[in-house]
Amino acid sequence: MIQRNQKRSAIGALTLILLSGCYELGPSSGGGQIKAVPERRVDAADIELPRGYRIEPVATGLNFPTGVAIDDQGKACVIEAGYCYGEVWTTPRLLRIEKGKAIEIARGDAPPWTGVAFDHGNFYVAEGGEKDGGKIVRITPDGKMTTLVENLPSLGDHHTNGPAIGPDGAVYFTIGTATNSGVVGEDNFKFGWAKRHPEFHDIPAYDIKLTGQNFTTSDPLHGGKATTGAYLPFGTPSQAGQIIHGQIPCTGGVFRIAGGASTTQPIAGASGVELVAWGFRNPFGIAFAPDGKLYITENSFDVRGSRPVYGAGDCFYRVEQGKWYGWPDYHAGQPLTWSDHYQAPFKPAPKFLLADHPNPPPEPVAVLGVHSSANGFDFSRSNRFGYVGEAFIAEFGDMAPGVGKVLDPVGFKIVRVNPETGVIHDFAINKGKTYGPASYLHISGLERPTAARFDPSGNALYVVDFGILRMSGDQPMPVQNTGVLWRITREVPQ
Repeated sequence: MIQRNQKRSAIGALTLILLSGCYELGPSSGGGQIKAVPERRVDAADIELPRGYRIEPVATGLNFPTGVAIDDQGKACVIEAGYCYGEVWTTPRLLRIEKGKAIEIARGDAPPWTGVAFDHGNFYVAEGGEKDGGKIVRITPDGKMTTLVENLPSLGDHHTNGPAIGPDGAVYFTIGTATNSGVVGEDNFKFGWAKRHPEFHDIPAYDIKLTGQNFTTSDPLHGGKATTGAYLPFGTPSQAGQIIHGQIPCTGGVFRIAGGASTTQPIAGASGVELVAWGFRNPFGIAFAPDGKLYITENSFDVRGSRPVYGAGDCFYRVEQGKWYGWPDYHAGQPLTWSDHYQAPFKPAPKFLLADHPNPPPEPVAVLGVHSSANGFDFSRSNRFGYVGEAFIAEFGDMAPGVGKVLDPVGFKIVRVNPETGVIHDFAINKGKTYGPASYLHISGLERPTAARFDPSGNALYVVDFGILRMSGDQPMPVQNTGVLWRITREVPQ
């Protein structure tokens, strides 16, 4: 039985460690900070699970896989993103896995594809919108594609994610924010999008009033200096009391498509898209619990850009209709102005960007590791598999030092979370004295889990492993064709 358990309160202990002098003076040691890229080897024996569980590779050699769904024939179907941070572009594809071989169902031209669901004979795919805006598309088993919604505002750091089919039959999805913490800055030019879309910025769901805080940085577009305010294009300063008008869809929100899976015609922009909740940074994973309640995982603030935020663990939220969850001024229900908790070493402490806040933001169910990148997840519904009602979350792992310094790798595993208590347990993790991807530990286990999905019986948990992603300084260097689909089952004595 794995004993390395975590509780929500553990984030306080982690923060104390990170605040120590050795953190400020020592070098970063993230999971992607490897000197050379090894050959991807796969060996289930290098992965630790609770007693009675086993893991096996189902398919290897996948190219940037990000999601899995099980079709009505019981076949695992994987999507390949077609894009990775670092401005690496390939072809997004939907693949059916049969006897370890990948058979193409469909391919697209608008990467990245970030997630997939299957419902009543059709696949539903989130197109992230890196170049032209996000979409939700429906794909038939023979590969015919229909756009359900398009022109979603996801041209920035984070993408259109999901989807999930709700108990009401509607298609739910998420959109991440354009920026790390509300202000377009030099870091966004490193992502590439600010060069393609210099006019793009974050968008609130409803009208907001700004405090007028501005940030002056170097200007990658014109040279010299530029001053930028929150929720405005790069180089545009804000004024105290300035009103930014809201729109739906916004950035940093959770949405549903009116008409749900029965929609037959494309929906342009806001028409037919309904807001569920907003004020998230990057709500990546989305799923419904057995009791019908909606949950998301949120990738929290990084220590980068014009307004860096320090020590913000990823959040696991139960989503309440119509609520604002605190971004860009709160983390996990706490204001960023709270003490010096969120002040990055040698950087100014973050101040409020909004003069008024829509509501006191709800607290998360659980807070996961800082920079763990808590991504796709699913809930157990099977007594045979065990842990019924608990969420199994894929942690992609840190991208240090680009997201901020870490002393040791964070993430790179599957954790389970009790949504009633917030208690977190490691479930599938590489063997070794420390956490980390296989390439960091010089073994052949997990690299970067990015999605977890149970089959319809609930007896098998499929884990999508994105593959090797090396960090060269703060530049991501993904290695193509190193992705793996794993399957976890439980051996129950007869």
